[in-house]
Amino acid sequence: MVTRTLLVLTMAAGIFSGTAIAQEKTVADASAETRSYDLQREVTLTGTVQSFIEAAETAPRGAHVILQTSSGTVDVHLGDARLLAAHQFTIHSGDTLRIIGETVAYANGTQFVARIVQKGTQVLAVRSVRGIPMSYMAPRTEAKAKAQGGAL
Repeated sequence: MVTRTLLVLTMAAGIFSGTAIAQEKTVADASAETRSYDLQREVTLTGTVQSFIEAAETAPRGAHVILQTSSGTVDVHLGDARLLAAHQFTIHSGDTLRIIGETVAYANGTQFVARIVQKGTQVLAVRSVRGIPMSYMAPRTEAKAKAQGGAL
């Protein structure tokens, strides 16, 4: 009888601790989920540029645009401003932009990060499909390539 009672108590403790572990994992997975970029969570923002910041002084560093949408103001991280400049993608107050991206966890809050930015007919991918910012690479000039012994 005592053995049976101990067995039942042990099984009950195992079931309850398993449930607690499963619940704890779900909460941890939910926060980890928003830390990584997921195409399934992408949304499209359309709005008017209130301001464009080429080099933000606070994290995340890089270009930011403050976009006025129908549902409010959104701070959008665009990545490296040199990438925009290299593609002659200029942004000014009053411009209308269409931005595809998502809100991800960042530091102690969240940040909307753009993957694709569109102004009129000009479209630029600023992040990969995995959410990694596209890197800017300075164009190589013929003189630099020859001086460094590189192939053209």
